[in-house]
Amino acid sequence: MRQSRGLWFDAALVGIAAALASLAQAHSASDAYLTLTAQNSTVSDTVVHGQWDIALRDLDFVLKLDDNGDGRIVWGELRKHQKAVADYAYSNIVIMADGKACRIEPTGQAVDNHADGAYAALFFDAFCGAAASQLTLDYRLFFRIDPSHRGVFVLRSGAKVATAVLSPVNARIELGL
Repeated sequence: MRQSRGLWFDAALVGIAAALASLAQAHSASDAYLTLTAQNSTVSDTVVHGQWDIALRDLDFVLKLDDNGDGRIVWGELRKHQKAVADYAYSNIVIMADGKACRIEPTGQAVDNHADGAYAALFFDAFCGAAASQLTLDYRLFFRIDPSHRGVFVLRSGAKVATAVLSPVNARIELGL
């Protein structure tokens, strides 16, 4: 009898561990990837090219992209909501050069696949005025609804590369160009 209780207990522990492992795999952290490439010129405007990959599962939570409720977001559903995705995303980011706001102009949207699922890839150019020496990024995507959200940020400027993890306590960063 003692041995059967031990086997039952072991089986129960294995079952609980399996259930917890499947829950951990089913939920990925909220994240996005923002890559900026600055083209600085001494005679013309500083232009920053951007690609911002935002997890579809996170956008769906805010914007309800899954129109038919089947748990999958297909291209037709995302295409239907492109304006809402762009409006939401671009309202949560400010790029400044030398203290002046850059004008962000969206240039396209696509889908990009990452290891943890599909992402909306937003492409844009930020026009920042004459030859800037410092870039400031103010990033607020999902922080109001999910303080665990993180933005993985990369800035390329000439031969320089800077990286940061954006969070509610590190939402505004300043970097030299």
